[in-house]
Amino acid sequence: MIESRFARAICAALALASVLIWVPACAADRLPRLEVDTDATTVSGLSSGGYIAVQFHVAHSSIVNGIGVLAAGPYYCAQGSVWTATSTCMDPGPSVPPPDAKALADVTKGLARDGRVDATENLARSRVWLFTGTRDGTVTSAVVMALHNFYLQFVPQSAVVLVSDIAAGHGMVTEDAGGQCGSTDAPFINDCDYDAAGKLLAHLLGPLAAPRPESSGRLVKFDQREFADGNAYWISMADTGYAYVPDACMRERCRVHVAFHGCRQSAAAIGERFVRESGYNRWAATNRIVVLYPQTVDRNGWGGAWWTWNYVVNPRGCWDWWGYTGTQYHTKQGPQIRAVKAMLDRLAEQRSN
Repeated sequence: MIESRFARAICAALALASVLIWVPACAADRLPRLEVDTDATTVSGLSSGGYIAVQFHVAHSSIVNGIGVLAAGPYYCAQGSVWTATSTCMDPGPSVPPPDAKALADVTKGLARDGRVDATENLARSRVWLFTGTRDGTVTSAVVMALHNFYLQFVPQSAVVLVSDIAAGHGMVTEDAGGQCGSTDAPFINDCDYDAAGKLLAHLLGPLAAPRPESSGRLVKFDQREFADGNAYWISMADTGYAYVPDACMRERCRVHVAFHGCRQSAAAIGERFVRESGYNRWAATNRIVVLYPQTVDRNGWGGAWWTWNYVVNPRGCWDWWGYTGTQYHTKQGPQIRAVKAMLDRLAEQRSN
């Protein structure tokens, strides 16, 4: 592409100039228009990525019809409180009860009545896949069980799967990538001889064709700033995101899946390991699925959305599930939710000739 080559040349010149003066960093190319079917959107995530996956599902249940969550709790669990996030919503105990699924479901219904999230009736057509590792001491099984109970307020029990018998630590569980199964260490990708990405995609989408190496598609790096009012860092998102695009999806209509990484798991923290090793791409390659991998960054300082300026404290690059971007973080107006929705809208646009 001539424009891409020109942009890279300009970036190279700016890089040389930055030796002498400060200049803004160049980001990646634009996210392509692929005419994806956003009415068949599915989402998944680990830890903070699981929490924002739930938030995105509830906020946009009119288009999201399936979700996979590893190590996270129910919608609006933290209720804007860091203390609640790190106690009730991660490791409840004798003096700290687990999340109240029924009460949070009632809050969700109220938000839907006010139009701040989509109608909760949409959730009834969803398929839900949940996972908790028996050796996960970061987000314990009681929290994931609360998420299970939350979804049962809206979703038929036959559509909800809970996997709770694998000795996994806190991480993305894979068939053959990452560290030891029971570990809770960077890059938080755990080799448990269990293909979580494949299992959740099969539950959400139905029978899938056998996977093959991701080399049958391409990994696109794109500029996230245009989806965040020009300043992704302001809301603790990276300048660059990723999308895996199977070859077939460059010319045919495909489904889309959004995969949210966890804390300390962004590209800024572990490189492209989550994007390449979490297990989604090889299934996407043979099943016409575009996988969107939005990215966060560590952030400490004044920030948030322009209409809710506040001090952002996010030293581990987590997704916002406790309110560091403002009080609307869990609704359709949440800055990160708005950014990811805008990415999906771009992917759904008609291809350029």
